Order: sequence, then C-alpha cells, then structure tokens
Amino acid sequence: MTEPDPLAAWRRHAGPCVLLDGFHALKHALRFGARVPVAVTTDRAAALALADELAPDVRDTLDGLLAEVAHEAYVSLVARPHPTAVAALAVRPSRAAGLEALARRPRRAPVVVLDQPRNLGNAGAVIRLAAGFGATGVVTTGTLDPWHPTVVRGGAGLHFATVVERLEVAELPPGPVFALDPEGEDIRGLRPPDDALLAFGSERSGLSRELRARADHLVALPMRPQVSSYNLATSVAMTLYHWSATGGAPRVP
Repeated sequence: MTEPDPLAAWRRHAGPCVLLDGFHALKHALRFGARVPVAVTTDRAAALALADELAPDVRDTLDGLLAEVAHEAYVSLVARPHPTAVAALAVRPSRAAGLEALARRPRRAPVVVLDQPRNLGNAGAVIRLAAGFGATGVVTTGTLDPWHPTVVRGGAGLHFATVVERLEVAELPPGPVFALDPEGEDIRGLRPPDDALLAFGSERSGLSRELRARADHLVALPMRPQVSSYNLATSVAMTLYHWSATGGAPRVP
C-alpha cells in the first residue's frame, strides 16, 4: 500500500534508490522483481488504464503502489518529466549478488562487456538489448556509471532483468573473451559459446590495451569498406543476434 505522504517517502528513499522514469521503466522493473518503495503519478486513473492496456500482469501491483500527486510536485522530483507522468524509486540490487551471478558456472548466456564506454544513452540501450536476449549481464569498465540516471532511463527499467555492474578488466568473470575488433575474424564463421564474454570498445578508440590483452579471440562484424564503425548498441545487437541465431538463445514460443 502507498504511504500517507508519498513526497516524504520519496525524500527518504531518494538517496540510495534508483530513479525509474516513466510508466514503462516501472512496469519492467516490477516484472523482474525490483523492490519499489514509492511511485507517483499526476493521473492515477490514466496510469492504471495504461496498465490495463499494456501490462495487466502488474496492474494490481501498480494499483496498490501508485500515489497521485500534483503536477508541480511531480516535476520537482524528476529532472526531465516523462510523457506518462509516472516516476518511482527502486532499490538497487546488491553488488555481491550481482558478482555471484556473473561468476556462476555453467553460464547459459554471454556477458556483455562495454570497455570504457562514453555515451550514457548507448549504455542504456545496450542494457535493454542484453535483457531482451537474456544475457547473463552487462559489465562496464572505466569511469561511466552503468547505474547513472540517464543510463537507467535508456534501459527502460531493464537493469532489473539482468546483472549490471562496473568492474576493472582484471575483475571480469571467467569465460573466453570474444572482443570485437576490425582486424578480427569474421563473426559469421564463428559460434560464440554460451559462457563467452562479448567485449566492445568505444566507437572512437576501440578496445583498451588491457582488454585486448585479456581477449581470447578477436572478432569482426561484416562492414562495407570505408565505413568506419557501427554505433555501439548496433554492434551489440548484431553480435547477440548472431549468438542467438547459431543456437545460443531459447526460441520465443
């Protein structure tokens, strides 16, 4: 049930919690077990109608969770108001549990490694892709925080559907590293194993020296000559699709 004063609850939980920006982020987080202590909207009836249409599986949970607040109060809580006028706070999963899940063997789906990524929106898009393909997790190296609010917004709440952690290269979980590189072997001739780490460098500088040294295989995506690179999220999508198409992912019924 909602607390009597949702704004007081928001202030109490805002520090340690993750912002879920919009109806779809909240929907996804709830579907994958996120603990959500407070959720607000400027139009409760409209939000529940959206749940009836798009997410009946979490409609009852939303009914007990959503508190209606004035528009002025809502916009004071979020930096960029969402068109659905829904916002919530979720408890971030424990790092210890995430690391345990990444290290667990046998692994039935790859781990995506973003080596020193720079673009927050791209990182969010990759997490959304990884969740869709059932990847074990997404790991970033470098300074970008994969739980930054902009990344979470880009991930549409799907941080809770897979493991998301930041690690040093030396801390990467076990498994063969298939690193994407223009000089690598054409991926169409390979089948990355389910326990692979699929590593992607930044669009500007490619793989770091540390990650390249850790790589077991350098792999290239097909690309027309004189095209310099693909967008990071596009590269991840192509690679995960190739893994799934060569027998890795369970088929959707």
